[in-house]
Amino acid sequence: MRGHDGEAVVGEATEWGSIGGLVRDAAVRYAGTEAVVEGRTRVSYAELGARVERSAAACLADGVRPGDRVAIWAPNSLDWIVAALGAVSAGAVLVPLNTRFKGAEAADVLRRSGARLLFVTGTFLGTSYVAALRRALAQGPGLPDLERVVVLSDDAPADYRTWKDFLAGGEAVDAREVAARMASVPGSAPSDIVFTSGTTGRPKGAVITHAQSLRAYDIWAELAGLRHGDRYLIVNPFFHTFGYKAGVLACLMRGATMIPQPVFSTDTALANIAAERVSVLPGPPTLHQSLLDHPARDSHDLSALRLVVTGAAVVPLRLVERLRGELGVATVLTAYGLSEASGIVTMGRRGDDPALIAQTSGRAIPGTEVRVDAPPGTPGEILVRGFNVMRGYYEDPAATAEVLDASGWLRTGDVGVLDPSGNLRITDRLKDMFIVGGFNAYPAEIERTLGLHPEVRDVAVVGVPDPRLGEVGLAYVVRHPGTRLTSDDLIAWSRREMANYKVPREVRFLPELPRNASGKVVKGELRGR
Repeated sequence: MRGHDGEAVVGEATEWGSIGGLVRDAAVRYAGTEAVVEGRTRVSYAELGARVERSAAACLADGVRPGDRVAIWAPNSLDWIVAALGAVSAGAVLVPLNTRFKGAEAADVLRRSGARLLFVTGTFLGTSYVAALRRALAQGPGLPDLERVVVLSDDAPADYRTWKDFLAGGEAVDAREVAARMASVPGSAPSDIVFTSGTTGRPKGAVITHAQSLRAYDIWAELAGLRHGDRYLIVNPFFHTFGYKAGVLACLMRGATMIPQPVFSTDTALANIAAERVSVLPGPPTLHQSLLDHPARDSHDLSALRLVVTGAAVVPLRLVERLRGELGVATVLTAYGLSEASGIVTMGRRGDDPALIAQTSGRAIPGTEVRVDAPPGTPGEILVRGFNVMRGYYEDPAATAEVLDASGWLRTGDVGVLDPSGNLRITDRLKDMFIVGGFNAYPAEIERTLGLHPEVRDVAVVGVPDPRLGEVGLAYVVRHPGTRLTSDDLIAWSRREMANYKVPREVRFLPELPRNASGKVVKGELRGR
């Protein structure tokens, strides 16, 4: 079936019904295909399906009811996949916690979501998450709804359970009971509550259903060209919509092999790509830039890499050209999304011109509408309407009403421009825009221009107070290795390339820009400097 523009229209993903239905279908359809590779552990789709059903059985044995919130606070791993999919298959609503959270931040989300069960990693990056949680509980108001904590390791405090013991608890549950529970979960039921990053205040939980998740990432997989036999290095964190859904769910839909990487390291990524013949590598532009610039890149065989999906306000054209030219990546696509819209709003199409891919985030995905709250060709707030828009913020009708109107339009808080063909160019967050002498300055637009300078590797621009103009731009710049770019050089170059009000009045150099676990620049930290 094709839409009015000749584009393939993907179905409503009703063949699966729920995420649990997707797991069962993949276990049969791709039974002998490798589903997950984690070090020496290699699990087929048939075995993954069996593990997920054991996890679901354990949830039933533990008293998890449909609609209960089950949280997970752990890095990318096979256990994360099995624990999360088991809970969701049992009808629970998944609440992924950011691995960068401190104990008090995690406790706040657990408290506000009313999570009954928590899966938590033992130690990660030298931090004991169990100890951090215990400290937070000792110092805070407690978690009255939390009945069980399961540690994803072989060791756990006396009042917590190990992952092995938790799974053993489900052995007495009849397989028919598990199958009946999985089959009873409707597509209209919530599948997850993703708490937004909180860059503009207290995090809020976007409620997304099974049907929304399945439809959105069936479309994503179709537009990206993900296929059976692909080997997918998942560096994007699972706690993020994109890592979990464009990673785990999309692979289940197409029978691709998941290779979870818990921490991004260029050396590890290069080794994985070569050893596992990785063909698919989504991630932020900085990830791909670091691979291209690594001094040992040529000693690794990266020839299997064929698909890259990236997204950010700024994707340098040179990056797209280098991925295609130097690494031979056949398909490079950009996309735009936010948690409140199931993580996907627009996406490029295979065959798009490299300049279009670099300069825009593609067009609205099938089943959605995108408009800009401004005259044609000028920047304005991006509004989205369609099947992908959240039900609302969890137990927060006031915050929901601020962003979601009666007609179903979601105010994203992002600023962009639509071209006549419907391609969206993100210019910034509303909160990041600053005003220079009465002119609106959009940092992402300035960053895109500064990124064209041959000695600029990475850049972020923030507005800072100015006694005469109100605000002016301050650019934080990462130089390419071995270059000697100065502040005066870049400012002089900028005056030749952009309107005077956009030119940064100051440039500061950093070895790296501060980024959160999702790869986004933490501009609040830069402003604080």
